[in-house]
Amino acid sequence: MNLRRDVFQAIADPTRRAILLLLATQSLTAGAIASNFDTARPTVSKHLQILTECELLEQEQNGREIYYHINAKKMKEVADFIEPFRQMWDERFNKLEEVMKKYKPNK
Repeated sequence: MNLRRDVFQAIADPTRRAILLLLATQSLTAGAIASNFDTARPTVSKHLQILTECELLEQEQNGREIYYHINAKKMKEVADFIEPFRQMWDERFNKLEEVMKKYKPNK
């Protein structure tokens, strides 16, 4: 059975978000990624598989090693989707801040 992975379910997991942060600046092998976590290597491999299936990560073969790196195009798609929500919440918090500045507690 071929399941289609949802990108938002993938990034809901804190370990997968940590992997994305780790790979934000450099490509790493699965072993190098796993060495940053206190979990079994197969667990990290499963996280890498999910992130790859969602196209958030890409694999690149270099000799016998497979390096994982961020798929910037897919990350931009996610960021573009989230941006209107971020703007809406920024506006709401700014309005709340203005109201709170006007509020003077009774002493």
